[in-house]
Amino acid sequence: MRLLIVEDERRLARSLARGLTAEGFAVDVVHDGRDGLHQACEGSYDLIVLDIMLPGMNGYRVCAALRAAGHETPVLMLTAKDGEYDEAEGLDTGADDYLTKPFSYVVLLARIRALLRRRTRGARAVLRVGALTVDPATRRVAVGEREAPLTAKEFAVLEQLAVRAGEVVSKSEILEHVWDFAYEGDVNIVEVYISALRRKLGAGWIVTVRGAGYRLVDAADDGGRHA
Repeated sequence: MRLLIVEDERRLARSLARGLTAEGFAVDVVHDGRDGLHQACEGSYDLIVLDIMLPGMNGYRVCAALRAAGHETPVLMLTAKDGEYDEAEGLDTGADDYLTKPFSYVVLLARIRALLRRRTRGARAVLRVGALTVDPATRRVAVGEREAPLTAKEFAVLEQLAVRAGEVVSKSEILEHVWDFAYEGDVNIVEVYISALRRKLGAGWIVTVRGAGYRLVDAADDGGRHA
């Protein structure tokens, strides 16, 4: 899943990005309200962590502009302020949750996961392709009765394939959703993770479509293997 952090305290932003990346999220960071609004509108994010006191445009205005434009991405607002009025104002602009600084990283992570569970609750809460089960809420993957332990990044790659099961997903699309926009490494890093997933899931689940990308299929379906 891909997160956007809009936070002008650069040390805090780096610390949050480092921790969330270690949890398997792709994390983009900007430090200005106007840049945050632009990035949120241009990118495809699962959640936005938005500070209120920002240069250029404050978090209230950023959130209100996103909601006015029809963006429904969950927003977790951060502020050094406290008091019921500030919280009410943040929620009135369309924020989904509110966290006052200083806060525990563990609490922040719990709030993020709760918002993501709330967003994905329903049809895509648990993703199934044949005997393969991918549960975004618990990050558990099983093939039949056998659990397949994955690293955070392996899970993120598999989740992108599972969300679009049966469709071809390009390397660039996987990079966009699993790595951050500042990633300048070799695009073939995707192949490394695909190989790891094939070892852990077993043969037949991930099909390479030459020149196009990868497709997650039911390994029990012989027709899908040769598509």
